[in-house]
Amino acid sequence: MSECVSVFAEMAGMPVHCNILWHTRESALKARRGDIKLGFCSGCGHIFNTAFDPEAVKYTQEYENSLHFSPFFQDYARSLAVKLIEKFNLYGKDIIEIGCGKGDFLVLLSELGGNRGIGFDASYVQERLESRDNRVVFIQDLYSEQYSDYKGDLICSRQVLEHIESPREFLQKMRKVVGGRSETVVFLEVPNVLYTFRELAIWDIIYEHCSYFSAISLAKLLSVAGFKAVSIEESFEGQFLCAEAFPSFGTEEAGVSARGFNLGELKTAVAAFSRKYTGKILAWKNELERIRVKGQKAVLWGGGSKGVSFLNALGVTGQISHVIDINPHKQGKYIPGTGQEIEPPEFVREYSPDIIIVMNPNYISEIWQMVKGMGIACSILSA
Repeated sequence: MSECVSVFAEMAGMPVHCNILWHTRESALKARRGDIKLGFCSGCGHIFNTAFDPEAVKYTQEYENSLHFSPFFQDYARSLAVKLIEKFNLYGKDIIEIGCGKGDFLVLLSELGGNRGIGFDASYVQERLESRDNRVVFIQDLYSEQYSDYKGDLICSRQVLEHIESPREFLQKMRKVVGGRSETVVFLEVPNVLYTFRELAIWDIIYEHCSYFSAISLAKLLSVAGFKAVSIEESFEGQFLCAEAFPSFGTEEAGVSARGFNLGELKTAVAAFSRKYTGKILAWKNELERIRVKGQKAVLWGGGSKGVSFLNALGVTGQISHVIDINPHKQGKYIPGTGQEIEPPEFVREYSPDIIIVMNPNYISEIWQMVKGMGIACSILSA
């Protein structure tokens, strides 16, 4: 390990896949695990899992991380699509999405702007989209140099870069594909590690994420890969970073800097997070014990990455036996590592919990409206 890299947070024995669920509790309990040792490079600001094993993580059709079943997230995705289309005049253009998931966002870009799309993702499921736009083609594979003949006016990659072991190499290959097309827009969306630090959102730390980006490290990465970032902004209530960039040809002025936050402040945030991390783990262990002692029933709402991280980091088994998720493709399956069954929202009506632990505060209002509509009186806690 480089002398400028120091490990500041560790999570042992975490599931290597948060978004691959299991068909039985027994198989879920046997899910493969790995260690997370977050390292911080004081030279460039990059944060990554120094213990990451790329051979442990595989992306197949079993990978299920779609958020598009939430009305709140649908509104976010639509507003983002409209913004990109209007800002970069994406009407009747060619769009490439690398890591398109189940294809929802690419279809949205196509429908709203009359665009043609090519989506790449090993986890794509052909039967998922009921009315697929015939201007959109999906390739069930990881994007690689063999697809370099595909050119786009927009190259979009959302929630992907953090999963890639060598993000610099990935973006350099992308830059090579772009070539001399100076008008090609590159749009990247990644989790915002400064939100994780600021809100102590420790459940955002998962094995699948090799890297954790701040505006500082993302701007540096784009620059060394041959792109000029024209905008790096927080989105989704601060949880995401969105970067817009164009290819650099070595003669232009430097792109945007990470305004309002420098490397020294990032170092301070890392140090503070290191101190506070164990405190939050202990606080939640105490809260779950309090719930147990009082004989209260609790469910967790959110069977995605945050929920899996929460349950495994705290070693939750008996205290919480059910997880709620709006995504029907998660329901009836089991959480890796701890084995809770994932139920639909309607389960709350029959189970009548005293407490609902919500994994993402962005969805509290949406969840509260559903629970209120069922006539359930309970407390809602934000994890």
